[in-house]
Amino acid sequence: MTQQPATTAPLSKEMQDCVQACMTCHGVCEETMSSCLQLGGPAQMQIMRAVMDCAEMTRMCADMMMRRSPLSAEMCAMCARACDMSAEACMSMPDDDQMMRCAEACRRCADSCRSMSAATM
Repeated sequence: MTQQPATTAPLSKEMQDCVQACMTCHGVCEETMSSCLQLGGPAQMQIMRAVMDCAEMTRMCADMMMRRSPLSAEMCAMCARACDMSAEACMSMPDDDQMMRCAEACRRCADSCRSMSAATM
């Protein structure tokens, strides 16, 4: 059984940056879902599913890192995957500024989470 680390030390700079990337991505994904709802249509529904998954994963990932969950590294790996899928879905609408903002936030978050998933937390 994995033990919760008994530490009150502040989060590392890399972890803080990853938490921030997750929270930024979460916010942009929430905005993008609203945009998808306004646009409507089957293509937007497919994009919205990927963006919703990403929004949930990024929030949960940030929460787990902040409380130093022993599952953080695994969660970061899953979060990176959800962010990649969301970025790819958003890229299907290259003329939409909101979709491009979302894709960029998702890519930054995916990179940060990939880094954290390989780190010892």
